[in-house]
Amino acid sequence: MLDALNAATYSEFGANLYFTNFVHIFVQNLIHKMQITSVSDFRKDIKSYLDRVAKNFETLIINRGKDSGIVVMSLEEYNSLMATSHELSSRANELRLDAAIEKLKSGNSFEKKLIEK
Repeated sequence: MLDALNAATYSEFGANLYFTNFVHIFVQNLIHKMQITSVSDFRKDIKSYLDRVAKNFETLIINRGKDSGIVVMSLEEYNSLMATSHELSSRANELRLDAAIEKLKSGNSFEKKLIEK
């Protein structure tokens, strides 16, 4: 379903594909590393839950009732999300990313060795 969404989003909105792929990857990560708990259970064992979030890069969802919840994630995960959001925040960045991906796909890229001092 998400792959169909990616294709539809790309054909309709072009550069927004990056955001859709980001969400797709983020959702995949949530599926593999997500925990869900209630407020009561979280309160009983808060240290253990926070340790798992920090050490295992898990995302914790604290269910607060119908259609309500809180997401807890490590600072590293949060910073990664914010960096990705920033990269996709302007049309110029999106176009630059589009051009770079097209170069890679077409084989029109090169490798350059770094000078070590």
